[in-house]
Amino acid sequence: MAEGLKIEIVSPERLLLSEVVTSVTVPGTEGYFTVMHDHAPFMTTLRPGFITVNGMGGKDEIYFVKGGFADVSPDGLTILAEQSAPYAEFDHADLAAQIKAAEAELANAATPETKSYAQEVVSALANLAIEAGQINGGHVH
Repeated sequence: MAEGLKIEIVSPERLLLSEVVTSVTVPGTEGYFTVMHDHAPFMTTLRPGFITVNGMGGKDEIYFVKGGFADVSPDGLTILAEQSAPYAEFDHADLAAQIKAAEAELANAATPETKSYAQEVVSALANLAIEAGQINGGHVH
């Protein structure tokens, strides 16, 4: 049996996950990436999205993450999340409210700079809503 990857997902509130898995797919700032056992070390920032954890027994688990950092080291993968929760606890209604509020800020933006920033926020939240809608018990991407 091949060795697995040690993963820990930590948020300020709690340790969400600490186990050995087959692979993990993570929403990096530059795009999704997958980490497996013996991956080259690196560190990166995360964007809001969904982490897919492929368990050793073939069972997938999905977690929401709202930004943070991912650290891949010889010891495994550590996710230090601003906010994180199992997908079952993901609040779709709250996301819809955030999108509505961001759209209102965009409509009221007074300068090109604030309008550009507000558009980025609306786009990021809309992409997150699309990803959340695509989850059906398996991979999100």
